[in-house]
Amino acid sequence: MAGSRFIPDRGLTTRMVATMALLGILYVAFVIALYLVGMPVVLLVLVVVGFAVVQYFTSDRIAMFSMGAREVAPAEAPELHAVVDRLCAMADMPKPKVAIARTDVPNAFATGHNRGNAVVCVTTGLLRRLDTAELEAVLAHELSHVAHRDVMVMTIAGFLGIVAGFLTQIGLRFAMVTGGARSNNNGPAPAVVALLVVLVSAVVWALSFLLTRVLSRYRELSADRAAAYLTGRPSALGSALTKINGDMARIPTTDLRRAEPFNAFFFTPAVSQKGFSLSQMFATHPPVERRLAQLADISRQLGTGA
Repeated sequence: MAGSRFIPDRGLTTRMVATMALLGILYVAFVIALYLVGMPVVLLVLVVVGFAVVQYFTSDRIAMFSMGAREVAPAEAPELHAVVDRLCAMADMPKPKVAIARTDVPNAFATGHNRGNAVVCVTTGLLRRLDTAELEAVLAHELSHVAHRDVMVMTIAGFLGIVAGFLTQIGLRFAMVTGGARSNNNGPAPAVVALLVVLVSAVVWALSFLLTRVLSRYRELSADRAAAYLTGRPSALGSALTKINGDMARIPTTDLRRAEPFNAFFFTPAVSQKGFSLSQMFATHPPVERRLAQLADISRQLGTGA
């Protein structure tokens, strides 16, 4: 991969291109369908273009604000910056901004629509639980997301689902308000148009949801693999995964729910590991067991046992 020493992943590149192509086709079909069912052109352009611009340029700030994160200078977090500096030198990549989120939920994430404004953030809960080697492995995982540009792809990919979800909610509320009101120009009643918008949006939301989830699970495996090879210590990443997932069940449910909307960008999902839930069938991350098995295979390949 150009621009860094993280191992290239043609599988990830292929999946990102395929996902973006399918979402692009779905996006065009979505706009045409909304026009055909009678959605006003001005509103259609405002929603489609407006959401695209806001999502692309503000997604990183929204994520940082929602997680209560702030950028920290080297003087404020010298050890954290030292680890990021070392990894960026090893990977031969520009250093992103470094941030800390004050929450006991042990996690990390990368955000930013391009490398120039990329941010790598860790929580205070993560810093408290991991040793230096484990922290380095987790940060290598997040930096690989930046290097592979899959943060940008996931930001763009998530846009369609956000628009579809928004229109579904607005359409339902509009249909309830207008009720049996009739059209003024012999066209379909406003409530009918609203319900058709809801139907189209719901279908598009479901399809975009499935596409992004498939890509998200693969990108996590790819980032694990890239981090393990860069650091040469896959066991450190495995240890971090085990620690974090073991402690996640001890985090208050309210804290987990607050962090859950950003699961697709987290190192590991902010959900309790107790029992089974339907959401696990459409998870943003592969099962921990699969991630640990991949790391064990890499350890054998490296022949270090590290």
